[in-house]
Amino acid sequence: MKSVFQPAALPLSCVSVSSGAQRFITESSVVNISSCPITYYGQQYEQLYVNMTSGYLTICFNGFFSPETGGDCLVQRSRGAQRFEFFINPGNSLDYGARENLPTIQNSLQCTVAIGFDSIVSVVIGFLLNNYGTQAALVFFTYSSDTLVSLSVYKQLHTFVNMYPPGTVISSDPETCLSLTCNETAVLHTSSCGPLERCQGNNICVLDATCTVTGPTIVDVRGQMNSIQDRCAYSLFSTPSLPDFQILGYFKDQRRTDVSFVDSVTLRVDGHDIHLEQGGRVQLDDSTLTLSSSPQLVHGVQLSKDQTGVTAKLSLSNLTISVFFDGDTAQIRLEGPAGSSVEGLCGNSSRSLSDLRLSEYSSTSCEMQYSEPADSTINCTSVTERCNLLKEAPFSSCNSDIDPEPYITACTDTLCKYPAVDGLDCQFLKAYARACSLHNHTLDGWTSKTGCSSEAFCQDRTCSDHEFCGEKTVGGDTRCFCRAIFASKYQANNSLGDPTVCKENSASLTLVGCLLEDKDIDYSALHLNDPTCRGQVDELTHMVTFSFNSSNSCGTEVTTNNSQVIYKNTIMTQNSSSDIITRHDQVYIDFSCIQTQPDIKTETFRIRDSSVIQHITSGVWDYTLTMQSFTSAGRTQAVDFSTEVQLDQKIWVELKTDGLDGDVVIVVTDSCWATGQASPDSTPRYDLIINGCANPADQTVQVEDNGLGTSNYFSFNMFQFTGSSGDVYLHCKLHLCPKQNNCVPTCPAAAHRRRYARSRYEGEAFISMAWTH
Repeated sequence: MKSVFQPAALPLSCVSVSSGAQRFITESSVVNISSCPITYYGQQYEQLYVNMTSGYLTICFNGFFSPETGGDCLVQRSRGAQRFEFFINPGNSLDYGARENLPTIQNSLQCTVAIGFDSIVSVVIGFLLNNYGTQAALVFFTYSSDTLVSLSVYKQLHTFVNMYPPGTVISSDPETCLSLTCNETAVLHTSSCGPLERCQGNNICVLDATCTVTGPTIVDVRGQMNSIQDRCAYSLFSTPSLPDFQILGYFKDQRRTDVSFVDSVTLRVDGHDIHLEQGGRVQLDDSTLTLSSSPQLVHGVQLSKDQTGVTAKLSLSNLTISVFFDGDTAQIRLEGPAGSSVEGLCGNSSRSLSDLRLSEYSSTSCEMQYSEPADSTINCTSVTERCNLLKEAPFSSCNSDIDPEPYITACTDTLCKYPAVDGLDCQFLKAYARACSLHNHTLDGWTSKTGCSSEAFCQDRTCSDHEFCGEKTVGGDTRCFCRAIFASKYQANNSLGDPTVCKENSASLTLVGCLLEDKDIDYSALHLNDPTCRGQVDELTHMVTFSFNSSNSCGTEVTTNNSQVIYKNTIMTQNSSSDIITRHDQVYIDFSCIQTQPDIKTETFRIRDSSVIQHITSGVWDYTLTMQSFTSAGRTQAVDFSTEVQLDQKIWVELKTDGLDGDVVIVVTDSCWATGQASPDSTPRYDLIINGCANPADQTVQVEDNGLGTSNYFSFNMFQFTGSSGDVYLHCKLHLCPKQNNCVPTCPAAAHRRRYARSRYEGEAFISMAWTH
């Protein structure tokens, strides 16, 4: 028989056909066509399974032909032929018009696998499998060797059982939303729901994405990981379709200054803030809410709380958002229409952290970076082994749906730097387990294998802003600890609290509750010198304040040092005579206030003025001093501008203060004198009070209540300077004295003496702006 392709015959059961060589095959054979592989359905084939049986020639790509199972095969009647031949032609010479007749073929012909045989009726039948790279075409031809009349049929190669035109949907599963389509370039395209979606049924894909925020780490909806290095507020989730909704995350330090943890989550809904905080506390704006396992509707948000944490759920514009927070981990689940945009740390990973940082909700120093020495007690190898439990059973059953690697990386990065306390050795495992549960993986037995609990750590323990909840001992009781950065400013000064606050009539010292607990000091056992004076605890900040004032000195010791007045008290532990032993050091914290005594003030009053008011500020004291004259002993008849005062008429002058605390300070009049000129240093001068006492030379002068309170008065008989009929100016000098001191001047017994300046009885005197004869 003459060869179709003019080859030399070589029958084989396993045949390798190289480019340019022809082979004759007479029995079932596997033909190696790796030098010209054929690609269809995106699969590349390098072998052909050839068989001549039952009057058919079958050429298959994935195993020998079976009438029961079929396969990807070319099946052609052999028409009595006993052999067939293969030929691989490199280059593009055997296109035979395939590209012209198949316009969807975009690539150039690289090589051809030619298959042909002569039938007993002198008809040549052949197939050309043309390799166009990622595309392939089948050219079927037949011609009579006698008449040389030929017929060619061109098909783009899609399958060898059925041929599909471009754009045909080959198969579709409404329950899985999986479809197979022959695309425009004759390549099989598999389509299904996107990575953030799930099939709802009926070929409908919906958004179903989960974001996990645990410790300093965010695992976004695409499974990408990001880490927060500062203590700022960030946008976790937002979407352009909901401009009035946003989820914020706040990060703070705990035991180390250089590691941050998610501390709270806020839902901003239509201008209201719902804060999910540590310990399961939930606040609406500034009000604390009481929650239970039964959902409570607050501004369209369903809020509930159980032993695992707090859940907030709402539906907005066909998007269902569920936020869970247990004080350590926040998980946000989004369900809605396919293609919904997800922005924030949970969504668009291409945006930088600085773009998502919310400065208006952060402290001005939140971006400051800190560094601390490595913790030498941490065994990173052991930490890595524990974190890798996420790749073992029962966690491994979820690995195909939830990639464990971001959680493992977050776990190792954190625990190789931060001690495994406060439930942190379980935190990342628990976060992964809950993410799996949202995708219907129960992970039976994970808690017993890891020694973890599904319940929230530190549930219902509320700490202040500068505190966090932690373990007293590993696995033991919990309490509120000072955050590392907050505590550092006190530790630098070896202090337990803030500086003493000194005011005019009081003093106070505030100690930090969590620092006291660090020292194992029970604040309730502390008191001042007076054991009844104990600290007052602020339930919100846990700060303990000790104070005393003029009404209750609490045993305050008052001393003077030159111009200073020193108020001193001590915070100490309670002593009990019944205590035989003690296991704690005694606490003694001295605090004091030093106030400068007011400078002695000399005020000039012209006696022609019936009343003079002077405003005085000295040190912490701020008060007014009034000097007023009267014509009655009860000081009820004030001298005014129309009052006529006769020479030798008794006048009472009152020095009265307003604004002083009489339990703390006393007014002492040191001296008073009269002059004929406005200047207190002018002459002539006449003394009425000397060293706090009446001038012994003037028996009309009497001083009352001097050094006993915040006011005093004195009296004298009216006079004028000899040889002068002008004004008389009265000056007084006084000072303030601590009440604890003996402020009453010591005066000698009164003696009858003549006045230094004599007065004369002549004419009438009138008072207006000055005492005038």
